[in-house]
Amino acid sequence: MKKSVEEDVFIPLYPKSTVEDKSSLRSKFQERRFWSAVKLLSNVVLWDGIVQEDKVRDLALSKLLNRYLLLNILNTPLGPDNIEKCDKVVACLPERWFQDLKGGSTLPELLNFSQHLLQ
Repeated sequence: MKKSVEEDVFIPLYPKSTVEDKSSLRSKFQERRFWSAVKLLSNVVLWDGIVQEDKVRDLALSKLLNRYLLLNILNTPLGPDNIEKCDKVVACLPERWFQDLKGGSTLPELLNFSQHLLQ
């Protein structure tokens, strides 16, 4: 899994003006790469409870979400597309990771993502 995350994930970052045109090849390629990384995130998280939780959280949150997915989400204009991306990422996260948190707090690895959601 670690090798897949480190070697197979690639989401190009283009200027917003380039990807605003949803029919452009760059925009389509970036979107395909983003959704491929979301699928990998959901697959990595499936190993929670089988592989050590700290290893799964590191791969899923520190490596995939914060290194790749969040950059794309922040580069996506606010609106329905951004909401869909955030929703799909949240849907991947196991509820078990949040059971011991007190109201209003989050996992340290999710701080930047949480701040984006609050916007």
